[in-house]
Amino acid sequence: MKNKIIITITFILSTVIFVQCQSDIKQIKTTNLNNSELKHAYFASGCFWCVEAIYESVKGVEEVYNGYSGGHTKNPTYEDSNTGKTGHAEAVDVIYDPSIISFKDLVEVYYGSQNINQINGQGGDKGSQYRSIIFYETEEEKKIINNKIEALKKEGFKPASEVMKFTKFWMGEDYHQNYERLNPNQPYIRSVSIPRLNKFKTKFPELLKESSH
Repeated sequence: MKNKIIITITFILSTVIFVQCQSDIKQIKTTNLNNSELKHAYFASGCFWCVEAIYESVKGVEEVYNGYSGGHTKNPTYEDSNTGKTGHAEAVDVIYDPSIISFKDLVEVYYGSQNINQINGQGGDKGSQYRSIIFYETEEEKKIINNKIEALKKEGFKPASEVMKFTKFWMGEDYHQNYERLNPNQPYIRSVSIPRLNKFKTKFPELLKESSH
């Protein structure tokens, strides 16, 4: 009995330390990214584990955070958003260096790494929480997005993505950050995220970081 108690206490302490370390790492990253020359772009196109991994592979992207956006409630959680009742979609905050990669290129990545025509989801992930939303903060960004949509329509596509004025990004839980990298053998990652990432890499080799080739 004593051994079981010791093991339980050890497990709890290890979990607390791990969560604290993850929070500290996030805080360090956020502090290091406090650079006025970097910009943010926000996208939603299905499971954020997949979208995070894709943008993390793009040159000029400094960091990607998973979270929630596009809804009507405050402080959404993963469980809340999965009900579809909060209005939020799983989204990513892409922090990038505009001297290396442009917003226009990030929009190309967005539409080039998803099923453009699918409504309310991507692949087997279906529901409003997985819908595609492309956010803009300025009129110039909105113009870039609309020009891309018009070009896609001329190619015969029927873009299902919502175009929405950005208002708020709610940071996701710690365990969702860097998920594909930290959980390479998780079944969903192996069967969905990695194939989607590899498909993107094959399509856009010129946009990849050296380490992503």
